[in-house]
Amino acid sequence: VQLQASGGGLVQAGGSLRLSCAASGRTFSSYAMGWFRQAPGKEREFVTAISWSDGSTYYADSVKGRFTISRDNAKNTVYLQMNALNPEDTAVYYCAATKRYTVAAPEYETWGQGTLVTVSS
Repeated sequence: VQLQASGGGLVQAGGSLRLSCAASGRTFSSYAMGWFRQAPGKEREFVTAISWSDGSTYYADSVKGRFTISRDNAKNTVYLQMNALNPEDTAVYYCAATKRYTVAAPEYETWGQGTLVTVSS
């Protein structure tokens, strides 16, 4: 599977953005999908993941209640709805695919190119 992330941009604090990650390949529905982010000067961190089987989701504490991950297997796309954004959410956001439903970045075998989200105060 190959991944293409989009939807990043500049938004004011308190605003919303929706990221999309389009996947190519007929096996998309068998992959768990995750979003990670990397802020300037910081390590890449887990944001959220969604399973392939029952749509279970898991969120980092920092985004719980503000971000929502979803997937449309018919469209081979996973989404990240981000609400109540704050400047600490500024980062490059990456989508990734894994055969395991996990928060661990090394378990993700395919990564998108990243999309930049900038939140101004």
